[in-house]
Amino acid sequence: MEIDASIEGVAFLGDELSLRPVQIEITDGIIRSIEEVKNPRKRWILPALFNAHTHIGDTVAMDLPVDGNLESIVSPPDGLKHRILRATERGHLVSAMHATIGVMEQTGCAGFADFREGGVEGVDALREAAADCATQPVIFGREGGEFTSEGYGISSVRDIIDLEQGIEAARRAGRMIAIHAGERDSDDMEGALAYEPDLLIHCTHARRKDLRRCADEGIPIVICPRSNWILGVTRSPDHPPVQEMIDLGCRVFLGTDNAMFVQPDLWREMAFLSVIADISARTILEMGIAGSALTKDPYWIEEGKKASIIEINPERSNLMCSRDPVRTVISRGGSCHLDRILF
Repeated sequence: MEIDASIEGVAFLGDELSLRPVQIEITDGIIRSIEEVKNPRKRWILPALFNAHTHIGDTVAMDLPVDGNLESIVSPPDGLKHRILRATERGHLVSAMHATIGVMEQTGCAGFADFREGGVEGVDALREAAADCATQPVIFGREGGEFTSEGYGISSVRDIIDLEQGIEAARRAGRMIAIHAGERDSDDMEGALAYEPDLLIHCTHARRKDLRRCADEGIPIVICPRSNWILGVTRSPDHPPVQEMIDLGCRVFLGTDNAMFVQPDLWREMAFLSVIADISARTILEMGIAGSALTKDPYWIEEGKKASIIEINPERSNLMCSRDPVRTVISRGGSCHLDRILF
């Protein structure tokens, strides 16, 4: 749907999220002008969020009581989640994914990057679930689904037989490569980096030398802090080593991971990260938006770009008392504060 709108307030502009009082004119869904104004309306205008790692098919197993280690729960081909997905009727799967996409849309998340099991049929099911949604997926398929989606989503280099052959085929087809690595230990980091992936997921236990390679080679990292803590692969704010990633110059995105355990709400993810990690609020907010680079059209608010914007009315709640809008947004923000969603 093409958007025509005129919005006014304090906007978080560009990839530096600089705060400026402005009026923004949008026609046909494109930001045509951004002009500074005096005494703007009391609104905060932000880029839409992007959830850089999800498994929304796992909604069908939401909050199922489970025992066991990470491998027994999520590793292919016979981890608990894979058995549940195979036993789930397609219509129920599509409905569950559609509902979860709706949750993300309500939170101001314009897009998400999903690892989709089930081959071509699994990718088709997700596309059906998202067909009438404003929030759209970047899909990393598996088991053949990588050839009908945007990329190849790999659980871990130690989980897949003939991985090199599969990656080469996906590369020839022009697909992105995304790999889970360093989630439960560092043993699969070097193997993952050897394939020169377009994206690494987790890096919870990545070593400094691994992170330096990610920085030097421009490989973005998606961190999923709540999932790491819930699944017991960390109980330390040093894992994932977010500050070290930043210090070394890594590009860091934020994801919520498995809908089986974690609600795909980036406001909650940002707030959690702000508690466990001593990094700036602006950096955390950047992480919640920067994954939109995977769409090839990042959501930063700039003239000439497609409008992917959310508007917060701080006067609808105690946010009106904020002395630091950036910190308030990442530590207290949520869907209840959204006044308008434009994407």
